[in-house]
Amino acid sequence: MLHRKIYQLCCDGREVWIFLRDQQRWIERAQILDIEGDLVTVRYESDEEDEVCSWEEMIRLDSIGSVMQRLATVPKGNFDPLIAEDCPEAEQIRNPQSDSNDS
Repeated sequence: MLHRKIYQLCCDGREVWIFLRDQQRWIERAQILDIEGDLVTVRYESDEEDEVCSWEEMIRLDSIGSVMQRLATVPKGNFDPLIAEDCPEAEQIRNPQSDSNDS
């Protein structure tokens, strides 16, 4: 099951967060490049002191404890979210402050 999901994430090319249970660490904002047998190749960047390092790492499938992906981001603060014209009203996000100003 995990192998199939990782393959799907690889095809999508989306950023993921991977927890390595044998090292008890997270790899943040990684891109899954390839899956060959039980080896997963990922690429990610890390900030070290005054430089940004780019890494490519091969991970055994059984070392992966968790994989997460960001579904959406919403900026904080007072703003009116953009709504697509074809978005059903039941799925629209409403700003409570703008709703109270309408009355």
